[in-house]
Amino acid sequence: MNANRAAEHLFDSTPDLQHAVAIAAAEVIRQAVHDRGIANVSLSGGSTPSRIYELLGNEELPWEQTHWFWGDERNVTNESDQSNEKMVRETLFRNHQVPDKNIHPVTVNVAQPTDGADQYETILREHFKDESVPVWDLVLLGLGDDAHTASLFPGTEALSEKQRWFVQNWVEKLDTFRYTLTAPAINSGRNIWFLVAGESKRQALGKVWSQDKNVDLYPSQLIEPSVWFLTRDAKP
Repeated sequence: MNANRAAEHLFDSTPDLQHAVAIAAAEVIRQAVHDRGIANVSLSGGSTPSRIYELLGNEELPWEQTHWFWGDERNVTNESDQSNEKMVRETLFRNHQVPDKNIHPVTVNVAQPTDGADQYETILREHFKDESVPVWDLVLLGLGDDAHTASLFPGTEALSEKQRWFVQNWVEKLDTFRYTLTAPAINSGRNIWFLVAGESKRQALGKVWSQDKNVDLYPSQLIEPSVWFLTRDAKP
C-alpha cells in the first residue's frame, strides 16, 4: 500500500490519539493470540508512545503469549535515560511480571555496535525461525521532523539494506550509531501504524506524502503502513 493511500485516523489532540492507539493495539494483540496463539509486537521509542505504553499496560492482555521487540534503539546502556528499553520497562511493564522469555530488548554493545546488531539479528531469526521475514502482528512507528522513522535517518546506509533485518546505522548528524530494523523487516508486519502528533510534524508528513519520491531524503517513504494515526494539526 502506498503511504498516501493508507487509512487515516484523525484526532483532535495527542491524548485522544494515545488513548485510541492503546485500545486498538490491545485488540490487535488479543486477536492475534486468539487466532494464532502468539502475538509479536515491534515497539517504537519516543514521547508519544511512552504514554501509549502506560495506557496499554492497564489493558487486560495475554502477557504470557505476547512477545515484545524493539524497532530501534540508541547506542546506550539500558540504564541510560535515553534507552528505549528503559522507557518501555518503566511504562508498559511497570505493573506486570512479564516473562523474561517474552521480552527481547536490543543487545546494545556500545563499544562494538556491529556485534550488538548481529546478536539482535540472530535473536530475530531464531524467534521467526520458519519465516523469510519477521511477521509482526503490530509495528508501531513514529515520524521524525526530518522524516526518519525507527532509526532510518536521511542519507544513512541502512536505507539501502535489503537482506538483513536489523543493523547498526551510523547517523552523521547525531555523531553516533543507532540500531534499527530495516525497511523490509518493518514492511513485513500485518499491522504497521505510524503515530504522528503535533504541528511540528506537519512539514515532514507533507514530504513523506508528496509525489516526490526520494527515500534518501524522506526515509519514511520506504514504509508501507496500514494506518496513520494523526492529530489534526499534524496533517498537511
